[in-house]
Amino acid sequence: MIRSWIRQHRRAFAHSLAKLVAHKSTMLLNALVIGVALALPAGGYALLASLESLTVRLAPEPQLSLYLKGDAARAQIDAISARLRSDSRIAGWRFVSRGEALAALRATEGLAEVVAALGENPLPDAFVVRAKATAPEALEVLARDLQQLPAVDQVQRDSAWVRRLAAITATGRIATGVIALLLSVGLVAVTFNSIRLQILTHAEEIEVSRLIGATDGYIARPFYYLGLVQGALGGLVALGILAGALAALNVGVRNLAAAYGSAFELGFPGFGDAAGLLGFAALLGWLGAYLSVSVHLRRMP
Repeated sequence: MIRSWIRQHRRAFAHSLAKLVAHKSTMLLNALVIGVALALPAGGYALLASLESLTVRLAPEPQLSLYLKGDAARAQIDAISARLRSDSRIAGWRFVSRGEALAALRATEGLAEVVAALGENPLPDAFVVRAKATAPEALEVLARDLQQLPAVDQVQRDSAWVRRLAAITATGRIATGVIALLLSVGLVAVTFNSIRLQILTHAEEIEVSRLIGATDGYIARPFYYLGLVQGALGGLVALGILAGALAALNVGVRNLAAAYGSAFELGFPGFGDAAGLLGFAALLGWLGAYLSVSVHLRRMP
């Protein structure tokens, strides 16, 4: 029984490949349409994944910067140190004096002349605090409490921009998903129409098959495989387009990253994501074929 089932599917798959070869120009054009459409959301996904890895690398843990008032006395600084040491919510901290901050600014490329022109040191003393809890709500509460300390002028969350970028990335993922959904509907329609033409072309063959006792399942099976293969070919085209586009973009991205002392580049989706794209494309092809066969075989006498 199982061998018979496997043999039937193998025969249907071979039949679908024969149809693909016989109409290769049309099928390859459809695969190209599918590939171009899938390359857009796939490229968006790859870009967002690269940005997410960049944010994790740039800010592995959130920090709070406590900027002190210009007239903060040594006793007040020592009191803040004791307060930070006793707070169970704080994982660690370090004090950065005005002189250290100015020296670091002076060592920054291109800023030495600017610092020299300042005359007096305008930078305040500061504490850089690492929190144990990384949830935004917990950091907000801790920042609000530290803001109440005497001699503290301002509390700044150094990783706030990273959270903003993460929020933008999350929004981008939603937008990419919506685009992928809309394009998927269009790709199902492409396969639907392609299989419809195949059914109409082989209408006489289908009629003869029915006369000799072939079931609709037997007749439909090659068309299902045809849609599946066409979708998978579209997925391969999408991966090829994505690889070429990322290679071209990375020429400029590497130069830009090198200017900031980084080796960042846009990454190609991993094996799992690439396999998922191929599977998704094949599924869209099968769905279009299934809908087309269901509609048109029922209409045929």
